[in-house]
Amino acid sequence: MEPVTLTTERLFLRAFAPEDTDETYAACQDPEIQRWTTIPSPYTRVDAETFINRIVPDEWRDDVEYTFAVRPREGGPLLAAASLHHPRSGTWEVGYWTAEAHRGRGYMTETVLGLARWAFTDLRCTRLEWRAEVGNTGSRAVVERAGFTVEGVHRAGLLNKGTLRDCWVGALLPSDIGVPSPHPYLPAKV
Repeated sequence: MEPVTLTTERLFLRAFAPEDTDETYAACQDPEIQRWTTIPSPYTRVDAETFINRIVPDEWRDDVEYTFAVRPREGGPLLAAASLHHPRSGTWEVGYWTAEAHRGRGYMTETVLGLARWAFTDLRCTRLEWRAEVGNTGSRAVVERAGFTVEGVHRAGLLNKGTLRDCWVGALLPSDIGVPSPHPYLPAKV
């Protein structure tokens, strides 16, 4: 797929570009981003360059991951990164980080909802999943505010820096945000 741009009420999302390298490198020095995400730790400038110049464009081209730089709609600093990845049977997974100076302002919830609408309408996604290591309460708060249902814990469900870790898993369905699904849904009767 060719990279697309998305807008929300306050935000502009586009594929990472070489001019994002310095801000990406700086944001990823945050110990919290290194702790809770699968980025390399320590995170070097070469890691940022490789991510922006090779990984992001290759994954867009191969339709396996769509990664966006998140900035204010009117222009300004890099606020965050967010992606949709691991497509299988109509299901995509959302992942993200927010630069430390921009946390707590609702940017990531707005980003996740913008990506969800795009996934449900343009990608024909039937289920948007989220996974985060148990204990990553910031990530969990984002998806709960976005309307995800946290469905439980997967034991050894997340590989991060060579170690399997338990992870929370949650999901958002098109109907959760008022978008029609490409397929009917028949919930289990309990």
